[in-house]
Amino acid sequence: MERNLTALKPELVWKHFAQIVRIPRPSGHEEKIRAYVLDFARSKGLYCLEDEAHNVYVRKPATPGMEHRKGVVLQAHLDMVPQKNNDKTFDFENDPIDAYIDGQWVTADGTTLGADNGIGAAAILAVLEDDTLVHGPLEALFTATEETGMDGAFGLKGGMLQGDILLNLDSETEGELYVGCAGGLDANIRFAYSAEAAPAGYAAARIAVKGLKGGHSGIQIIAQRANANKVLFRFLNAASARREVLLASVDGGGLRNAIPREAEAVVLVPQSGYAAFAEEVAAYEATIRAEYAATEDAVSITVAPCDAPEAIIARDVAAKLVKAVVACPDGVQRMSTAMPGLVETSTNLARVVSDGRSVQLQCLLRSSVNTAKEALGEAIAAVFALAGAETELSGSYNGWNPDMYSPILKAMTESYEALYGVKPAVTAIHAGLECGIIGTSYPGLDMISFGPTICYPHSPDEKVEIASVAKFYDFLIHTLGNVPAK
Repeated sequence: MERNLTALKPELVWKHFAQIVRIPRPSGHEEKIRAYVLDFARSKGLYCLEDEAHNVYVRKPATPGMEHRKGVVLQAHLDMVPQKNNDKTFDFENDPIDAYIDGQWVTADGTTLGADNGIGAAAILAVLEDDTLVHGPLEALFTATEETGMDGAFGLKGGMLQGDILLNLDSETEGELYVGCAGGLDANIRFAYSAEAAPAGYAAARIAVKGLKGGHSGIQIIAQRANANKVLFRFLNAASARREVLLASVDGGGLRNAIPREAEAVVLVPQSGYAAFAEEVAAYEATIRAEYAATEDAVSITVAPCDAPEAIIARDVAAKLVKAVVACPDGVQRMSTAMPGLVETSTNLARVVSDGRSVQLQCLLRSSVNTAKEALGEAIAAVFALAGAETELSGSYNGWNPDMYSPILKAMTESYEALYGVKPAVTAIHAGLECGIIGTSYPGLDMISFGPTICYPHSPDEKVEIASVAKFYDFLIHTLGNVPAK
């Protein structure tokens, strides 16, 4: 596998990206990447600082003759989603990403690549480094901990940014300009219980759902991929109608903004019924394969004997949990009527995990309509309230409303057409871009989001198209040279 990313074009972008992938930076552990950016800025003699929310800010003066242009803030986030395949041994807090060139793409060996949003950060560093570029007043904002709650954007204080335009470099389809995004809301659910001793006369089994594609819970939600948590609990519910199934533990999904690819549970079934139970698992796998034939090509649902647990989840709680997970809304809830083809409202049942005292669940809700997002949160809370669980709705943030008369949108549309002979697509995204939050603190900013083509973000299949990085960066440079005057 070819790993020399620095041989790719544009050189400065890939030089910085090759350094970024070597720096551990999972959400919440971004100290080293912040130091890298600050050290770089100081080496170039640029004004820089780290704010209380751990955002990194850098300022670069306009090139001579461009001082009268509107100021531009280039923005990307520094953290990455830490996801890996189960058979991959990897420590995201200490190990460098093993990135390599795979034909027309750059990807990673068994882990997320971190092109989301490492490529955006690398492009900003390239602009800051290249003194041959023509541009007006520039600021760079590298935000903290975007992937797990947009902490940096929420913590950004008013008065720091001076620019008139914000270019967010965190979109994932080259040739598209994003002018709006969904808002978000977290639903954190908890079933408390007192563990019961595991009874005698039962066989212990581990049921595992694997091989699903997963992906970004905003961007890929429209693909109607299977959710491992929903798949697992659908079977548990059906199996419980035919025999007693005691739930000992569950561990499904991972990050709140990733569609669950894997889920497993340890259960107890009467010893006399184990063989029939195993046959039902095999039949259920065939059912799920058939239902998701168009979207999932590697579904695996297996059952195997395992060591008997000492305790189980309280039977009454487990029964209500299973029913509630089956009833919990998941996936696309409504399509947009304002922008055809765009998801308006969705939810992702991202996590279900037991710890011996409670079962905790996480859902991430998204909508471009704030009232629809709130109504969905109330519906989910109602489902789990009926099952006796507690639900906390938190972390709400607004979406970003499109401005189709934006001056920078007009300028960038003209720049793209001048470069490539076609107009870019103008759209919105069903994901939580930081523009919505930053725009709340800086309501006068004229904002656009764009980027290169990145496939399967938030999953170990993540990859970035090499040719699209060059087009994206050339477009960025051309845009900076043609920013409207103040």
